[in-house]
Amino acid sequence: MSKTKKTEFRPNEYVVYPAHGVGRIVSIEEQEIAGIKLELFVISFEKDKMTLRVPTAKATEIGMRSLSTPDVVSKAMSTLKGKAKVKRAMWSRRAQEYEQKINSGDLIAIAEVVRDLHRADDQREQSYSERQLYEAALERLTREVAAVSGSDEIAAAKQVDEMLISRAA
Repeated sequence: MSKTKKTEFRPNEYVVYPAHGVGRIVSIEEQEIAGIKLELFVISFEKDKMTLRVPTAKATEIGMRSLSTPDVVSKAMSTLKGKAKVKRAMWSRRAQEYEQKINSGDLIAIAEVVRDLHRADDQREQSYSERQLYEAALERLTREVAAVSGSDEIAAAKQVDEMLISRAA
C-alpha cells in the first residue's frame, strides 16, 4: 500500500461512509487484531451514537470518501427538481435498487431516491417501506448538504424541502 492513501483523510475531517452516511474522523489509532497490527480510522457518527473503526488501507477500497464539493451538492439539488422516474418494476425490485443507491454513498444517486419517493401532500400515502427508504435517503442527503455548507441539518432540510416543493409547483 502506498503511503499517500493513508494520509488522504485526517482527524476532525468529515467523511462519507457508504453504509452510514456522514461521520467525523475522531482519530487514527493502531490496534493489534489477530496478531496483525492495523492502523484504523476511528469515525464517529454522532446522530446514530455509533463509532466505526475502518482500516486505513481499506478506506478508499470500501468507498469511504471526502464530503462532496459544493458543485456536486448543487447538482444533487437540481436532481431534486427533476421529474420522478418511477420504473414499472415490482416494488421489491425497485426497493432493492433504491437501497443500493442509498448505500452507494453517491450524493446524486441518493438525491434521485429522494426525488423518486417524494410525495406531495395531495398524492397518495406511501407504504411503510417506501417511507422508510425515503426518510433514510432524505437524512443522508440533508446531513451531507449540512456538512458541506457548514449549516445545521434543519437549514439543510429546509433547503431540500424547498427544492422538492418548487418541483411540484
